[in-house]
Amino acid sequence: MAFSDISLLITLCILFPIFTLIIFLKLIVRPHSAKIPIKSRHVFITGGSSGIGLALARQAAAEGARVTILARNLEKLKEAKSYIRVETGIDVNIVSADVCDVEAIKKAVESAGPIDVLICNQGIFPSNKVENLDIKDIKRTIDVNLFGTFNMVKAALPGMKNRSDRKPVSIALMSSQSGQVGIYGYTVYSASKYGLRGLAEALQQEVIAHDIHVSLVFPPDTKTLSYEEEAKKRLPLTKIIAASSSTMQVDEVAKKALNGIKSGSFFVFCNFKGFMLSIATAGVSPQRSYLKAFVEVIFAGAARIVALCHLWSWYGSIEKWHAKRNNK
Repeated sequence: MAFSDISLLITLCILFPIFTLIIFLKLIVRPHSAKIPIKSRHVFITGGSSGIGLALARQAAAEGARVTILARNLEKLKEAKSYIRVETGIDVNIVSADVCDVEAIKKAVESAGPIDVLICNQGIFPSNKVENLDIKDIKRTIDVNLFGTFNMVKAALPGMKNRSDRKPVSIALMSSQSGQVGIYGYTVYSASKYGLRGLAEALQQEVIAHDIHVSLVFPPDTKTLSYEEEAKKRLPLTKIIAASSSTMQVDEVAKKALNGIKSGSFFVFCNFKGFMLSIATAGVSPQRSYLKAFVEVIFAGAARIVALCHLWSWYGSIEKWHAKRNNK
């Protein structure tokens, strides 16, 4: 047999299983892919008076969406509205309410009108070991980050289901890379963000028949005012471990998040580490792209090795830290 024939045989032996796997994944991946239009549609963003929420509101308004932002502080909302008007020439609606107040949220959604894209972006993140956290702070974090999202989803769903245009709509939940991997000092924050994944996965099954598509966004540390304040209070070990992931600019995160939501992606990651984490933690999460599913299948083992290397480094830092303290 000629060398060229052997080369062709080897190539076919390599490519055939790859093509077979891709075809198989294309047949089984669910739910089907969808594009979520936002131009001339109602985008409702909680936590929209600052940080990622404000950046999302500005970008959505610039793309022609009708935007409503919700937060507790009315003065900050007015400042946000003025900022977006200056940046885009467009007025957004503002609503002052606490996501933990069920009745206030119902009234807020009713006053804003039917929602096409709901982005649950509100969040607080106390940084401390669980033994040092006051139970009130723990409850407040779970209430805002998790229960507040339930309140928003329950209030918005009836209108989203009964919409008249029948175009695909979206519910996006703002998690965190701390919702993909637990971090020292982020016990309550990670717990609340991990909870959003369970909500998102089950909710997607409940609403897919209504062409409602759920996205779970995993931003890394993002340079906002609240992040800068929180970073000053981080425990030394939290700083060491968090340093393994770089920070991103808020506008960059908002752009990645909004593009992911418009593409109908279930997992929306914002940087390469987020991409690797999405592979390592894919589990039985929904996947709309058969090509992304292919990457998950092929690189899951490698992503796990990378994750184990990070854990080796983190636990090594913890051991050294405590050994140093014990020797003092």
